Amino acid sequence: MTNATQSPHTRSRPIQRALRAVAWLERVPYSALAIPLRLAVATVFWNSAMTKLANWDTAIELFREEYRLPLLPPELAAYMAVSIELSTPVLLVLGLATRPVALLLLGMTAVIEVFVYPLAWPTHIQWAAMLLVLLCRGAGNWSLDHWLWRRSGR
Repeated sequence: MTNATQSPHTRSRPIQRALRAVAWLERVPYSALAIPLRLAVATVFWNSAMTKLANWDTAIELFREEYRLPLLPPELAAYMAVSIELSTPVLLVLGLATRPVALLLLGMTAVIEVFVYPLAWPTHIQWAAMLLVLLCRGAGNWSLDHWLWRRSGR
């Protein structure tokens, strides 16, 4: 049977299936989407911390010779970066202080983009997109943020 000989009912089946699929996808709760967002961002920054801690002297040298952040001595910048990269992933996995953490990591991403690796914008825009969702929508219902919010009576 060709398209010209198909009944209008037969031609609309793929459209109906697509509409049902879209409706099904739209029912996925945000909380189910927030978990992989939190884990993905946490993994990026945790892995960066582990790389720095694997050889601290090399990390300091990177901050001194390659990163060259303005206004901050390389040692201070390295300590600040690794502190953020160690603490924020834990908070994201727990879903605790998610919005402030997302804002902090957006700032860090901006610093990395502007001062360190401006040509890596395709990667940084992916991080920023995930962080913006977490900043705007929060950690979701499956998080300590939600539990604490509910417990506080709000």
